[in-house]
Amino acid sequence: MKIYLSKLFILLAIVGICGSCKEEKSTKRTREYNVMILQPTSRKLTSTFSATIQGKQDIDIRPKVQGYITDVHIKEGSFVKRGQTLFTIDQAPYQAALETAIANVDVAQAAVDAAELTTTSKEELFRQNIISEFDLNMARMQLASQKATLAQAKANETNARNNLSYTLVKSPADGVVGTLPFRVGTLVSPSDSTPMTSVSDNSEMYIYFSMTESQVLSLTREHGSLDAALNAMPSIELQLSDGTIYKEKGRIEAISGIIDPTTGSVTVRAKFPNYRRLLLSGGSGNVILPHKAEGCIVIPQSATYEIQDKVYVYTVKNGKAVSQIIGVFNISNGKEYVVESGLEKGDTIVVEGVGLLRDGDAIKIKNIVEVEK
Repeated sequence: MKIYLSKLFILLAIVGICGSCKEEKSTKRTREYNVMILQPTSRKLTSTFSATIQGKQDIDIRPKVQGYITDVHIKEGSFVKRGQTLFTIDQAPYQAALETAIANVDVAQAAVDAAELTTTSKEELFRQNIISEFDLNMARMQLASQKATLAQAKANETNARNNLSYTLVKSPADGVVGTLPFRVGTLVSPSDSTPMTSVSDNSEMYIYFSMTESQVLSLTREHGSLDAALNAMPSIELQLSDGTIYKEKGRIEAISGIIDPTTGSVTVRAKFPNYRRLLLSGGSGNVILPHKAEGCIVIPQSATYEIQDKVYVYTVKNGKAVSQIIGVFNISNGKEYVVESGLEKGDTIVVEGVGLLRDGDAIKIKNIVEVEK
């Protein structure tokens, strides 16, 4: 009898546990959830592209003559004007070369004057039949030779003057001076691989980034041509390397017509003003390109879950939760997704507690949530 009662108690306990499980499972399957019925809306989207920053002009300063630096007139990072002297190269040998060239011009000029007198005299003697035509022609040829020597001497003088002027290394443009690898006493030469410095015109900055071939084709199809796409481009923003947004906005100026075969991308150039000299040539950042999406499906990110980098939602069909993979575009506000594939107008999705749901769970609709306008 005791054995019978023990078995009865065990059986009742098992039935009770099973009943409790069924009740819990039933309760779970009929839990109420907030849902959203999808309707088209509009959103401002942004695409981000890694970018490099360059000055409007980045000019390497190189010597045109060889010599020792005798003076450095600028400091690294200083602002210089066009024509301002940056370096002085030892002028003594070039000054001496110029004085020699001037003296050679004087000698050549004197030789020409003498040859002209000789030619004039022989022309008179030839008219008097005192000398032959051969003698006259020889005098004329000697005059032509002396004139050629004079022209060569003058050219050498011009070259010597230029070389002397090149000892004053001047800035070819307004801009900011770069590093100064050479100091006073350093021997520099036009053949040096390292420039004396660089001058960057950074009143305006060029921002370079890349777009994929498909993105460029999409722009072309949307606007009819690249030129039309450029004209329709909105103002863009620049995120600096520290994460802050640059206060001035820029515009896209050019899209390269050549696709890089190694990356499949196209180079794009934008221009930003740099009144406060905050942007530095050689820097980096991110270009933020805005885009207005009309008639798009927008869902909250909290209504999604991810498995192996794929985004899913639960749609409601016939009172049950059905998992659905979707393609999304991440909106910059960090709260919503624009659905690019997988959902349509009129679909109903669960917008809360998706982590507790399983595919096929029965659900009840608690509230219908509307998408923010």
